[in-house]
Amino acid sequence: MIDPTPTAPRSSLTERVRAGDARAIARAISLIEDEAPQAADLVRALFPATGHAYLVGITGPPGAGKSTLVDRLTGQLRRRGQTVGIIAVDPTSPYTGGAMLGDRVRMQAHAGDEGVFIRSMATRGNLGGLARATHEAAYVLDAAGKDWVVIETVGVGQDEVDIVRTADVSVVTLVPGTGDEVQALKAGIMEIADIFVVNKADRDGADRLVSSIEAMLALEEFGPDQWRPPVLRTQATTGAGLPDLVAAIDAFRVHGAAGRVPRQRVRHAFRLRELLASHFMDYVDRRVLGPGELDALLDLVAAREVDPYTAADRILARALAGKDPA
Repeated sequence: MIDPTPTAPRSSLTERVRAGDARAIARAISLIEDEAPQAADLVRALFPATGHAYLVGITGPPGAGKSTLVDRLTGQLRRRGQTVGIIAVDPTSPYTGGAMLGDRVRMQAHAGDEGVFIRSMATRGNLGGLARATHEAAYVLDAAGKDWVVIETVGVGQDEVDIVRTADVSVVTLVPGTGDEVQALKAGIMEIADIFVVNKADRDGADRLVSSIEAMLALEEFGPDQWRPPVLRTQATTGAGLPDLVAAIDAFRVHGAAGRVPRQRVRHAFRLRELLASHFMDYVDRRVLGPGELDALLDLVAAREVDPYTAADRILARALAGKDPA
């Protein structure tokens, strides 16, 4: 039987993270990003202290004003006396491998606020709008005692919707006048939204964009116990509409706690499957296949001599048999 609560050594770094030490939080996230050997033990030690923070995902296409919206949302939450952790996911620099845009530049109003921790993370080639380490970084901020963790995705299209598997509430931000009237009609981006925000609502075309979203929502039937995503208007640069956004997030949080299947379970199920796949491939590379054997098998598939299903079955059969390479 698998022990559901494995023990992990409690390091001084773990204790400092749980005490809210900003330098320790930064160090912990760096270890996780770099996939350092001690990262897994760190997450094991921190995980029992998680479950307090509420995760807010802010997503949408490039240029929608997500960073400014996150900055203003953080200000609203801080005025309530609540602490905030921000994970801003950026494209990867081709030179350094780090976050290219550095969204912290657009959040300088909170740079000196001890109740706010801001971390930019590079996608490092990961698809879906998030960095690979986003889940664990959120664990760190949660364990550090943050009341809210706000995750801003890299600019996404209709199929980059991993945020729905990461956040407790997904806020889709759109902007008028850039073709988002069409973007809003695409199934992927429509299906992940718990709240729609039409930002830069003072622009021409805002009414048309709102109408397009409402028209799509009207095609769905929402039962009396189902959440119908509200469509809000904001001007992040001035803060207009931000109190309504906070109120909508609060309402969704109450609605979710009142009987919906907890998203935490969905989130953990997705991450567990990811880890199992990663660990299995690592095991196959180290213990099942010999040097160059996978490449040789791929050559057979490319030559149509073996189909992918048969190739996968062969690898799985050897892994289950526990055979190491000769």
